[in-house]
Formats: sequence, structure tokens, C-alpha cells
Amino acid sequence: MRYSKKDRQSGLQKMLEDNPFITDEQLATNFQVSVQTIRLDRMELSIPELRERIKHVATDRLTTVRSLTEDDVIGEIIDLTLGDSAISMLEIGQEHVFHTRNIARGHHLFAQANSLAVALLDDELALTKKATIHFVKQVKKGDRVVAKAQVTRRENERNSTIHVISKVHQEKVFEGEFTMYHVSQPEEKVMK
Repeated sequence: MRYSKKDRQSGLQKMLEDNPFITDEQLATNFQVSVQTIRLDRMELSIPELRERIKHVATDRLTTVRSLTEDDVIGEIIDLTLGDSAISMLEIGQEHVFHTRNIARGHHLFAQANSLAVALLDDELALTKKATIHFVKQVKKGDRVVAKAQVTRRENERNSTIHVISKVHQEKVFEGEFTMYHVSQPEEKVMK
């Protein structure tokens, strides 16, 4: 089915409102046009490219995180429901890989999952008490790792268990269970 330009641009706006992380290639396939047509439509509608949309969403999400600053998060948080679930994305670049093989160093995958578990908790202080991790498959330079975290258990007001699964192209590459200690810091009393 061919869309008129007006209908295509209206549909494009709606799709990007529903899912800001959809690629130009996916949009082109959906509307049966070239990627260049989608890029022109985005320009006319003043819709930024995928990387800028991700940065915008990540910045919005981080304003609600109390346990970490933006510099402490490994990857970009793209979805966050404090105390429940979160998603982050990490583009594997040259700085993340062993230089001789272009395979990601495991501590980057762990750090992405661990920082996501910390960010998920709605407390001033959140620390990893215990982590059980499993590297399932190697990750290579250029891969986009999407980590999804879910609170699976709250033992009491200070301990939670968070399950994280990281995937590349919908294929699991890392899995971890993090037992977290967290506590809100008492507000400082103002001296009169």
C-alpha cells in the first residue's frame, strides 16, 4: 500500500511517538519507501535522528534517578520505571574491546547491567551486595547491547533482587542477578 506524503508523515510521527527507538530502515520498510525519503520526512518534521532521540529520552529518564549521576551510568537509559524495571543501551566501540580481537571486555557488560540495577532503585544510596553473572555469548565492536532489568524480589525495605538480561539483536549475551542494598539518606537538618 502506497501512502500519500501527508499520510506517511502523519504515520511517521505517530510511530516515533510510540517508539522513539525505531530506525530509519525499519520506518522505510514499514512505509515501503527509501531510507532517504524517511530522512527527508524527518527533516521536514524537525524530528532528530535516532541517536539524538535516544539522548533526549535518556536525559529525561536520568532526571528521576537519585542513586546515580549521568556520568555514573554505563550506556544510555532509554526506559525507567523506578522500583520496577529499566532498559539501557550500550554501543560497543573501540574503547570497549580487546584490541587484537574486537571482542567486548566482559567488565563493560557487567558495568552496564550493574549501573542499570543501581539506577532502578529509588533511593539515595544503592550498592551491589552480591552478583551472580553469566556471559552467554561474545559481543563484538559495533554491537548494540540492550540490557533489561526487572526487580524480582524485595526482601525488606533495604534489600532487593534485580534480574538483568542483555541482548544483541534479540539474542541473549549476558545474564545476571544482583542483590542490592539500598537506603534513603536522612535529610540534613538545617540549623537555625
